Parts: sequence; C-alpha cells; structure tokens
Amino acid sequence: MAYREEADTLGTVKVPAEALWGAQTERSRHNFTTGPTMPMAVIRALLHLKRAAAIANRDLGSLREAKAQLIVQAIDQLLALPDEKLQADFPLRVYQTGSGTQTNMNVNEVIAHQATNLAPTSGILPNDDVNQSQSSNDTFPTAMAVTAYDAIHQLVPVVQRLIDELAQKQADYWRVVKIGRTHLQDATPLTFGQEVSGWVSMLTHDLQYIQSLMPTLLELPIGGTAVGTGLNAAPGFAVAVATQLQQAYGYPFTAKTNKFFGLAAHSGLTVVHGAVKTLAGDLLKIANDVRFLASGPRAGYGELNIPANEPGSSIMPGKVNPTQAEALTMAATRVMGNDVTISLAASQGNFEMNVYKPVIIATFLESTTLLTGTIQGFTDRLVHGLTVNQDRMRNLVDESLMTVTALSPHIGYHASAQIAQMAEQQNLTLRAAALQSGQVTAAQFDKWVDPLAMTNVDRPD
Repeated sequence: MAYREEADTLGTVKVPAEALWGAQTERSRHNFTTGPTMPMAVIRALLHLKRAAAIANRDLGSLREAKAQLIVQAIDQLLALPDEKLQADFPLRVYQTGSGTQTNMNVNEVIAHQATNLAPTSGILPNDDVNQSQSSNDTFPTAMAVTAYDAIHQLVPVVQRLIDELAQKQADYWRVVKIGRTHLQDATPLTFGQEVSGWVSMLTHDLQYIQSLMPTLLELPIGGTAVGTGLNAAPGFAVAVATQLQQAYGYPFTAKTNKFFGLAAHSGLTVVHGAVKTLAGDLLKIANDVRFLASGPRAGYGELNIPANEPGSSIMPGKVNPTQAEALTMAATRVMGNDVTISLAASQGNFEMNVYKPVIIATFLESTTLLTGTIQGFTDRLVHGLTVNQDRMRNLVDESLMTVTALSPHIGYHASAQIAQMAEQQNLTLRAAALQSGQVTAAQFDKWVDPLAMTNVDRPD
C-alpha cells in the first residue's frame, strides 16, 4: 500500500496515500481497534456543525471568506456521499477517548484535506481553520444532542403508526367479548377492544413522555470550548452556529444553555433515553400479550390469529411463530440494558467534562435505531394483519367460572364462591352449578350473567 507522511505535534505518521484523514486519525486508528465505528449519524452531525462554524466564523470576521467558502464546499461534497462511501474516511471506534476528541479531529482532518484537494494552495488547517472557535469538548456533545434529537424525531412517527393500527383494532373489536386474566388466572370478562385500548393508552402516554422531554436535546453546548468559558470562541459564535444548525435540520436548536452543564453532564440524553426505556417496557408487555394470546393454534390460548410471515421451524412443517413479537421483545431488552449503560456513563462527569461521551451517544442511537426498525416490523407485519378467533374467545368465556362475579350483588360473595367451587370440583358449567345450588333460577342466571353487559362496554363513562 502506498503511504504519505503527515505530521502532528507528536511527530510524523505514515497515512494511506488515498485517505483523507491525517496524523491524529491515523494514530487513533491504531491505538483503538476494538468495537464498532462511530455512528455515521454522529459524523454527519459533526460535518453540519463544522459547516455552521465556518459560516459563523466568516460572518463574525474571524475566518477569511475564501477559506470559509472552501470549507463549506468540501463539507457539502462529503455530505452528498452515501453512508457506505462516507464511512471510508471515518474509521475510528466508539471506544476511544471519552471526549470524542479523535473523532472531532478525524472530521477536521478530512474536511481540511478535501478542501486542500479543491484548492492546493489554500493552506486550510484542521485545527486553526476547521476547528476555529471550537474544542472537541463542546463540538462532540453538540453533535450528540443534534443526533439524539434527530433520532427521536424519526422514532416518534413510527410509534404513532403503531398507535393508529392498534386504535383501529380497538374499534374493530370493541364489542367482542373475551375472558379477562389477572395473576395468569381467569378473571371477569372484557372486550378485546377494551384490552387493546389499554395498549393504545400505554403507547400514547409513552409518546407524550418522550415528546415532552425532547426539547432538552435542543440545547447545544457549542461555544463552551474547552471547559465552558468560551475561551478562543468569537463573540456571538454560539448563537450563529445554532442558527445555522436550525436551518440545516429544521429543528429549533438553541445555544442558550449553561455551557458548564453541557460539557460536564448529559442529563438531557439520559432523561430522554429513560422515556425510551419506558416505551420499551410497554412494548415488551404488549408484544408478550399478543404472542401469548396467539399461542397455539390448538394447544395454547388461541384467541388471536397472527400473519404467517415465514416458516416457523426447520423440522416441524406448517409451524407459524410470532417472530415480529420476538424481534421487538429482544430489542426492548437491549434498550433496557442500554439505559443502565447510559445512566452510569452520564454520571461520570469528572469536574468540567464527562468522559464517556462516545459510548453514551452510540448506545442512545442503538436504542432508537432498534426500536424504530422493530416497531415498524411489528406494526406492518403483525398488528396490521392481526385478527381474533371469536369462537375461541366465546368458548373460554362460557367455560369460565369467574362470570360468577355477576351473581355476587344478588346472592352475596360467599354463596357465589360456593357455586364456583362446586362447578370446579364437579366439572360442571357455572350455569349448571348455579341451578343445582338452588340459589338462582334459570331466568335469573341468564339475566344476571350476561358477559357483554359485565364489560360495561356501553357505559358512558
């Protein structure tokens, strides 16, 4: 392989001849070789940030027009590349320095090299020009906030689509009676629509929690430079950069935040991910309910029918498995584990800076990416095609002993319990046991034990 020599403050380094990066990237590439590479969403956010910084520095008179124009042009060319091509020049790992300094310098070096390719005599430097008015300590957390907000912004409509699909099932099956279950034991009846309404409400609340917390991610620590004081940043730089990022992303970013907080803590990402974890917990419950209610088709609950998306077994012909539910539940458990990682990492703000930044944002993005994709699959390939086995639901209601609860207001709890126990012990239907007890007549039983009426499905409140 052909090499060229690049220099930094520690000396010279051999860099692959065709690579756009420089000496600091090359050192990091060899010093940190374990784990995934930095997410491309973070790289793109840093590129947008550097573009905004060049324009801000130009407008504030601290960067010459020609250099600013070249930096912007170089960044636009990089941003136009698809991820698979852009990735080639951003090889650094998540598990590097905790400030993200090496990724920041990777971006600075690539931009400077790309700009120099456009104008070989321009003399654009990674630190003095591309990184002007900045530090890794404020640029990387700014990219974290931008990336996290964008990821959540993409997750929100996916959750809403699932809510909409479930709301349609709620309407379709509002009056379809099924047996309730508490403690994994038979309970009084409800309708499947009512059961689904609980799922809809869970997800609606989760979405509201996330949306109410999202604005904290709009606060950008840019302008804090090394320790939050803004040393070497041009006056007005932070506001100008935030304005440029607003235009680039279409989100209302603001630089009006405490910079010492922005560098030392990542409370915004932590609290938003906490809401994402709550969503994951509710998704786990819903997906489990669906797959258990669909268990069978003949030796399980068998109340729901799920789409057959692929063969379910390599040995058992005709088997259908709840694969979309399984994918979603696995993703949910990963998100729950990720929340521990983020919470612990965010607590490590040593004096003026948190030094777990790369793992925080990489983990955050893993959670949002996993949920965005698995929720889409669950919605489109399972919930949309979900139907009920109404005959099975009716049979289970008819065989249940807990409809005896409707007799309790008329003959008392104790007498009702005796009827249920007699039915269980003598293998009778509840109706037969009730009549045999002499406590109720056939007419009374048929009037009082009305499963649909027991659901209060038509009650105004």
